[in-house]
Amino acid sequence: MSSIQRAVSQIQQQQGWQLTNKRLILPVILLALLASPTTRELTVSVLSDAFWQVAAYVAATLTLYHVIASKMNKESKLKTLLNNHSRFQVVFASFMGALPGCGGAIVVITQYVRGQLSFGAVVAVLTATMGDAAFLLLATEPSTGLMVMAIGFAVGLASGWLIDAIHGTDFMRPKVKTEAQAECCQQNATPPAKVMKLQGQFWKWVLAPAIVVAVMGSLQIDIDQTFKLEQGTIDIIGTLAVLMALFLWAISRDITNYESAVSEDPKAASSHMYQRIAQDTNFVTSWVIGAFLIFELTVFWTGVDLGALFSNWALLIPLMGVLIGLLPGCGPQIIVTSLYLSGAIPMSAQLGNAISNDGDALFPAIALAPKAALVATLYSTIPAIITAYTYFYFFE
Repeated sequence: MSSIQRAVSQIQQQQGWQLTNKRLILPVILLALLASPTTRELTVSVLSDAFWQVAAYVAATLTLYHVIASKMNKESKLKTLLNNHSRFQVVFASFMGALPGCGGAIVVITQYVRGQLSFGAVVAVLTATMGDAAFLLLATEPSTGLMVMAIGFAVGLASGWLIDAIHGTDFMRPKVKTEAQAECCQQNATPPAKVMKLQGQFWKWVLAPAIVVAVMGSLQIDIDQTFKLEQGTIDIIGTLAVLMALFLWAISRDITNYESAVSEDPKAASSHMYQRIAQDTNFVTSWVIGAFLIFELTVFWTGVDLGALFSNWALLIPLMGVLIGLLPGCGPQIIVTSLYLSGAIPMSAQLGNAISNDGDALFPAIALAPKAALVATLYSTIPAIITAYTYFYFFE
């Protein structure tokens, strides 16, 4: 055994890479499930659906988002807004929070620390943001995603204005950080360049055909029959494609702490658009697969109907969605959205989670202004509970 350990150690030293990368646990588990005859069919179904029905649409949504974002000079628009229309700070913050992803919220947090946005704007952006879970919801149920974003914007707007009226614009503002400190969230180590390039190339070439197949599937077209393939071929292709995407995601970064596990990977300023799309798509897909597998395997092995089980606790489910939203990072929130999409939890829980969760924006907020971040998070919990139970009372 000692000789094996020495050999592994030598390989690690030669390659400069840890074979104990914790992210590889997910691909290994998936391969084990595929190898087992009892779980193979279920796993192929989950992986195929995750690629064609989730990953393809998420990548397409991210592509559209990045193309639009590249046409806008956000920094100059932000400065113009702050200089000439300071009374609309909360409106701007709510809009930035309602955008899918966490970029808009991080911008607002750093501008608050620099003294250019109010505390109400922080509450507004944390209330309005849904993080990366918004991409998943938009990709699978666009109308529902837009509705949740609109509700988040409106609730964030009202919350931000109310907080500024109560506390004033400079409430809990820390001492102004230096430029280097305020950009802390952008200074994290980025994934290896070669792996990044491979991820980007993968989605660059796969995106177009994946969208075609995904749209055909959404239109209930039998893809195997259309292309004269053997029945089940498209499921196998989807399974292989998502395994490749997950493997590239797994080797791009190790899990070293809570943040690296639940938040999207840091991006180099020079990274190509497809590299950014690949990073976020693979991150969302990995969490979606984890959530779907937990759900399906629980039903498969126990026979328990989770939807019916949760319905027995209907009054507490919206509160659970809100409480999970308090966890920093997008990973836990993607799980909640996945459970909603699978029918396990109701819309009230999804709404409560969407409003209470702060996504990855909470990490820089904690680093730059910990007290303000804590108070703002607690403040965003109140409208989340109100909104969730209002929807529960009137519609469920």
